[in-house]
Amino acid sequence: MLSTTCSSLRRGLLLAAALPLSLIAAASADAADKQIRVICNNWSGFAPVFVAGDLGYFKALGLDVSVKLDDEQSDALAGLTRGDIEVDMRTVDDYQRRPRTDATPGVMIGTIDESVGGDGVVASGDIKTVADLKGKTVAMETDIPAYLLMQLELEKAGLTYKDVNIKQTAGSDALSVFSDKSIDAIGTFQPFMDQAVKMQAARGAHTLISSASYPGFIIDVIIVNQDKLKADPAAYKAFLTGVYKAVAYFGTNSDDFEKLAAPHYNLSVADFKASIDGSLNYTDLAKAQGYMGTTAAPGPLYKTFDTLMHLNMENGASDTTLSAAHSFDPSVLASITAADLK
Repeated sequence: MLSTTCSSLRRGLLLAAALPLSLIAAASADAADKQIRVICNNWSGFAPVFVAGDLGYFKALGLDVSVKLDDEQSDALAGLTRGDIEVDMRTVDDYQRRPRTDATPGVMIGTIDESVGGDGVVASGDIKTVADLKGKTVAMETDIPAYLLMQLELEKAGLTYKDVNIKQTAGSDALSVFSDKSIDAIGTFQPFMDQAVKMQAARGAHTLISSASYPGFIIDVIIVNQDKLKADPAAYKAFLTGVYKAVAYFGTNSDDFEKLAAPHYNLSVADFKASIDGSLNYTDLAKAQGYMGTTAAPGPLYKTFDTLMHLNMENGASDTTLSAAHSFDPSVLASITAADLK
């Protein structure tokens, strides 16, 4: 069984109206099924969890999975600490942000999707390069991936956020704010990036910065309490197996995957498809294992973690420099084989 409750929204799913409070995806789990309670936001990148429930993968693996939609980092940390949440899903950079410290429970055990154009900055036609943003006004939130992407690009241009005027604006509101000609650029996410380019064509609006230029940088990860992981690694292996079975299903049956996923987001199939095409890629088992590596041979996501950590400390989003080695546990992911997905 997979059930869903809704608490708040985040990037990407501002496409949708409020979700129903409960979505029952399969037959009732029996008493022996192990409970996995997930907390995440309603980003389309997490659809494999819903589809795994719909296709009966979790049930067959002995799991009873439920999902609570809530984007507050503090709620997820509290749930993992109390033990009433087994899994949190969010981007690596979000994982690092305060109030997390070295003592906060939660390690990353797998990946589920990566942004490949779903996040970025749209600028007016007179802004030809990132260097042209000096002294200009950019509307964006400071806790979305576009903020980090812009920070990287500013550094390449020899600038910092001190050289730019940031107008705090929710990603979903950036589109309407961009109609104000005093706003030179906006940081947002899809579908608002494409919509801004189309709606402000007269201003020469164009994508200035895109996550498509940073593959493997904006990645959503699966986070668990390390004590629970140590106590029952089989349950978390089963959860990851169900997720990667669903990602594999997307690879061979994308149309049906989209039909199953769309209702969970209160979207038409066409709108759900639009929310992922050109915006994100689901990470299959091989990709996830490649990103994470092993304890003995860490993958490239560890280096990305350090880069993001530097950025978050520099922009004040984090108070503690966290260690990648202590923040990842790839052991369960490394134990999954292609045969487990059959």
